[in-house]
Amino acid sequence: MKYVAFLLFVLFTGQFCYSMTTSDADELEVLLMDLMEETASISQKYRNLNKPLETQLHVTNLKLKNTIILEQQVALLIQKDQLQDQLVLNALSEVSDLSKIRYLKGLQIIKILYEKTLSLDHHFTSVATFNEINNLSNPNQYPEFKKLKDDLSNNQYKKMGFSLPSILGDNIYTSILHSFVSLFTSSNGSKQEKENELKEVACILDFTLRMHNDLNTIYFETAFLQKSNDNIIKELEKLFVDFTKPIKYQTALKECRGSDDWDEVREHLYQYLETLNSIIQDENQRYRAHKMQINLEFPIDRLLQFIIQYNSHIDQGGKFYEKFGIMLSSYENEEQCATKIPAEYTKLKNNITIAIDKFNTAYKPVEINGSKMKEVLYGINEYD
Repeated sequence: MKYVAFLLFVLFTGQFCYSMTTSDADELEVLLMDLMEETASISQKYRNLNKPLETQLHVTNLKLKNTIILEQQVALLIQKDQLQDQLVLNALSEVSDLSKIRYLKGLQIIKILYEKTLSLDHHFTSVATFNEINNLSNPNQYPEFKKLKDDLSNNQYKKMGFSLPSILGDNIYTSILHSFVSLFTSSNGSKQEKENELKEVACILDFTLRMHNDLNTIYFETAFLQKSNDNIIKELEKLFVDFTKPIKYQTALKECRGSDDWDEVREHLYQYLETLNSIIQDENQRYRAHKMQINLEFPIDRLLQFIIQYNSHIDQGGKFYEKFGIMLSSYENEEQCATKIPAEYTKLKNNITIAIDKFNTAYKPVEINGSKMKEVLYGINEYD
């Protein structure tokens, strides 16, 4: 999905925060392109402010070289200092404006990634619960096999058969073995009747015996992915704490999302920037302003580190689900036993297919390579 790459570009080149109200990728890309144009206008604004100052500074330096009159030299030096100070002030103001934009975009990305991880958590929970997997992989859950076991436990079979303890009766292997032994050692019923009874449960036994291990693997590995996703959510919530600590916003991410408190976060940021911009004007407070600037920039670095962790998590999940798809498609008698295989099996296969597509689109890793990392961290553009 292209919009993720655009998000990272806009985040670290700067832009106003927005609320994602549409899932249409094309509309979102158009919106992000508009935001990028506004970012360019901010850069252009400071270029326009600085250009005449730089020109004046160049002229002043030339005059300093060519004058020997002390009064003129003093006046030119004062003018030069004023011009340089204004350029420094403009640079600090530009950094402040860009920091505001980057910070707000960082919050928006945190919000988007949080929604993605919460959606993944819901997905992992719904794809395969233990009961669903147990119902698919255990013949004891199928009515046809239950009926066979009930018939074998009737009085007419008791003389030749034997009963299993309940703990073994629920085990698929001992249950199947016991049913086979009871069926073919029983003196009741003709050979044809026994073959018909076996034929009735043949597909069920074939499916559950072949797919039991694969289905359980899907369950346990999905549980593992869900646990990993829980860790990602916790890391993201911790990142939000670090992100909002400098601006003294103290509400947790979960509560902020639940109460839609994003406007309050922005209000804290604006108050922080108001203080920053006021002390920038005071040359004696520049060091304090620099520290405030660093406190605002550092969480963005943390966000980048989290994105790497998020990417690894999504890559892992996608590979797991591709494996699940292969495992579920490996049942070779699916066509022959189509009428006996439960609908939940087909539903699970479809869910896995959808999940693979989501891992490649909705949950797609954020595209950020080495050169982009240098650009966002240090402002280095290899194409400049």
